Amino acid sequence: MNPKRFFGELKRRNVYKVAIAYAVVAWLLMQIASQIFPFFDIPSWGVRLVVLLLIIGFPIALVLAWAFELTPEGIKRTEDVDLSKSIRPKTGRKLDFLIIAVLLLVIAGLLFQRFHPKVSPAVSSSPEKSIAVLPFENLSEDKANAYFAEGIQEEILTRLAKIADLKVISRTSTQRYQSKPSNLAEIAKQLGVANILEGSVQKAADQVRVNVQLVHAQTDSHLWAETYDRKLTDIFGVESEIAKGIAESLQAKLTGHEEQALAAKPTNNPEAYDAYLRGLAFDTRSGFSGDAMLKAMDSYERAVELDANFALAWARLSRADASLYFWRYDTTAARRDAAKKALETAQKLQPSSPEILLALGYYQYLVLRDYELAKTTFKEVNKVLPSSSEAPMALGSIARREGHWDESIAYLEQGLALDPRNTELLSDTAATYTMVRQFPAALKLYDLALDIIPNDPDLVTAKAGIYQAEGNLQEAAKLLLEINAQTSSGIAFITKIIQLRLERNYSEAVQLLQARQTQFHFASESQKASNQLILASTQSLAGDIAGAKANGEQARTTLEQLGKKEPDNADLAETLALANAFLGDKNSALKQIQRAIMLLPSAKERVHGPSREEGLALIQVTFGENNSAISTLTHLLQTPYVSWIYDAPVTPALLRLDPFWDPLRDDPRFQKLCEEKQP
Repeated sequence: MNPKRFFGELKRRNVYKVAIAYAVVAWLLMQIASQIFPFFDIPSWGVRLVVLLLIIGFPIALVLAWAFELTPEGIKRTEDVDLSKSIRPKTGRKLDFLIIAVLLLVIAGLLFQRFHPKVSPAVSSSPEKSIAVLPFENLSEDKANAYFAEGIQEEILTRLAKIADLKVISRTSTQRYQSKPSNLAEIAKQLGVANILEGSVQKAADQVRVNVQLVHAQTDSHLWAETYDRKLTDIFGVESEIAKGIAESLQAKLTGHEEQALAAKPTNNPEAYDAYLRGLAFDTRSGFSGDAMLKAMDSYERAVELDANFALAWARLSRADASLYFWRYDTTAARRDAAKKALETAQKLQPSSPEILLALGYYQYLVLRDYELAKTTFKEVNKVLPSSSEAPMALGSIARREGHWDESIAYLEQGLALDPRNTELLSDTAATYTMVRQFPAALKLYDLALDIIPNDPDLVTAKAGIYQAEGNLQEAAKLLLEINAQTSSGIAFITKIIQLRLERNYSEAVQLLQARQTQFHFASESQKASNQLILASTQSLAGDIAGAKANGEQARTTLEQLGKKEPDNADLAETLALANAFLGDKNSALKQIQRAIMLLPSAKERVHGPSREEGLALIQVTFGENNSAISTLTHLLQTPYVSWIYDAPVTPALLRLDPFWDPLRDDPRFQKLCEEKQP
């Protein structure tokens, strides 16, 4: 057949229109299947089957369109239809209307989801096999036994998180609710779950009573309830029984491995278990508090003294040691070795336990800083603890340190799906958006966190830092009104000083810094020396050269002494470099800043590494090396990172406003850096 005639025949027989109509309708059916099937608990292979059948049906539809025609007398072979009596044109117009109608339906649906996201299927409906465990009420006469109720709740959650067929919200998202709230439906909506577990614990002498009830939040119907009266010596099995009861009530399928994990007893020593629960209570409230971590460690150490075979307590002890080491509360070799010893002990006792695997991942990440090993471990944890936010959160942090920003945000958002009211995770995700200068997304998450803990100084300060980075000093000033010399948060105080510097209000900044230097109790000598150096630089901007020199020299003396004790501390090296630059010692300043860059290079540490280059730019400006400074700043403007000078990475607005960069003002290249790029 002549090609031109063949394609003309395809058009006459409406084959093209059938192909388009089939494709549009098939796409719509696939979308419906992907949304509706999970609601009726139809497995994911059901959606794949629909897709496969639609693909197979496509060539069949085209063949039928070519070979047959719809006539008033019914379906006939095309060859048997008289062309003068063919109604194919009418059929073609009907197909046109069908295509247009379906496309309009699709567009309407997309627009509806776009402008009404709260009613999209992904948000409005919660999977039936989903649960949040609210804080257990402490009914003990001794209110100091609150730790016991908290520990029981945490252990139940740990077991539930091992069930792959359940979606379980982490404790950090539920701990701010009351034990028996009246608005269960609203709480379930906030957490994205269908079911709520409420409970109470009463402990008296060696007797324990645990009451639990499982409620379907929307209907307020009680699905299951049970009371357990046990002696302390027999309390270990209660968490397992409760987890099994929940799984049965929600018809969650348990694998053989999951059943074994639920039935496992952590220890047979009630005193050791009691100490372990105390440790969990401190641990879950610790945040970044060194004191809380030390109290948790004391409890875990007591637990392993009472039961040397208590693997979970050894694992928690290793994690606490690793956290203290990583967050620089204690960077000694002894602390590092303690983390390793506790981990190795736990591994010998229960090598395949998810909790021990989690401790291994933290040791690899926080102590060894071996990101590849840690990623492999946390990915394995993600498989065996599918409802825990810890592994996605850790993977997000590691990806961020490697400079894989999109991957980091994806992991952190995955964690938020499991832990939507975890303010630490909300803040961490917001900080990541800040690092990549996606400020609107960061502000949205900070607002969500502030809805949970209103007026939190660190969250308010983070928002102010973003407004500063955007050049919106008016909004930033509103958020920083209450910050004074006695503000406990060092970050909040420094953000206030940045605000005053950007406003060029040097006199108020100097007064605040002087008051803090003489009246505030600093956590360390390095913090006090840093405050004194900032005071010196601000005095210099204000024209008090004598006062600036005196404070600068005192700060340098302290920093030199601290540097000898901690030669591998990149923060100290950078601060000392800036002190030397301030006092005009160019060689020492450049030597120290290069040392800081070597200790924490950007290639190894994408989050904090580039901030050393900020210090380098300041030193370059101080000594008139403007070409080098502009080159450094050009690179930083294109780099995601955590700033050492500001609360956000350097931006054109900060370059425009900050007097630190005044020596570059007249350079056209710098002026170009200060121009905001249009999106």
